[in-house]
Amino acid sequence: MGRSHYDLRVGMTIGVLALQGDVREHLRTLAALGVEAVAVRRPSELAAVDALVLPGGESTTMAKLARTFALFEPLQQRIAAGLPVLGTCAGMILLADRVQDGTADQETLGGLDITVRRNAFGRQVDSFEGAIEVVGLVQPVHAVFIRAPWVEQVGAGVEVLARVPQGPAVGRVVAVRQGPLMATSFHPEVGGDARVHALFVDLVREHLSERRQGG
Repeated sequence: MGRSHYDLRVGMTIGVLALQGDVREHLRTLAALGVEAVAVRRPSELAAVDALVLPGGESTTMAKLARTFALFEPLQQRIAAGLPVLGTCAGMILLADRVQDGTADQETLGGLDITVRRNAFGRQVDSFEGAIEVVGLVQPVHAVFIRAPWVEQVGAGVEVLARVPQGPAVGRVVAVRQGPLMATSFHPEVGGDARVHALFVDLVREHLSERRQGG
C-alpha cells in the first residue's frame, strides 16, 4: 500500500453515508483520486456501492438517522458480508463493537473488534492538530482531531495503523484496520491530503480483486 496512489482509475464506486457530518469533504477527496464517489441515503444506493465511508459527525445522531432512513440493518448486513468501510471520527465509533462513555441509547453498526472511548480527546474547544505516522505512508499525516474518540482495546485480528506520538494522549491508538474495515480517530478529509483515502482505495481494490478471483 506504499506505492503511488494518484493515478488510480479503478472503476469502483465508493459511497459516503450522507445523513449527517463531513459528507462533501469526503466526496471531494475521493473524486480527486479518480474514484466515482456518491452520496448514500437510501438502501438502494447502499446496495449499488463497492465500498463506503462513514464520515465524522455525531455518532448517536447518525445511528438514529440510519434507523429513520431504514439503513441501519442494511448497513450492518453489508458490513458483516465484507463491505469495505472507512470510518472517520464518529465513523470509527459506528464501526466499533464496543463503546465506552457512550450515551444510554448508543448504538453501533459494529464489525471492528475494538473498544473506543467516545469524545476521548475532550470537548470541541480541546480539539487539536498534530503530525501522525500512519503505516503505509512515507511522510506523517497532519491529523485533525475534533471531539475525537480513541481506541482503548484492539482484538487479536486488528492491525494498529497509527498512535499519538506525544502529549497527554501519547501512545493512544488512533487508526486501525481489520480485513476490509479501516477507521481513524482524526479527520483525513480536512486539509487537502488524500493519502489516507488513497490507502482505503487500495484496500478496496485489493478486496475486490480477491473476491473476483475467488468467485
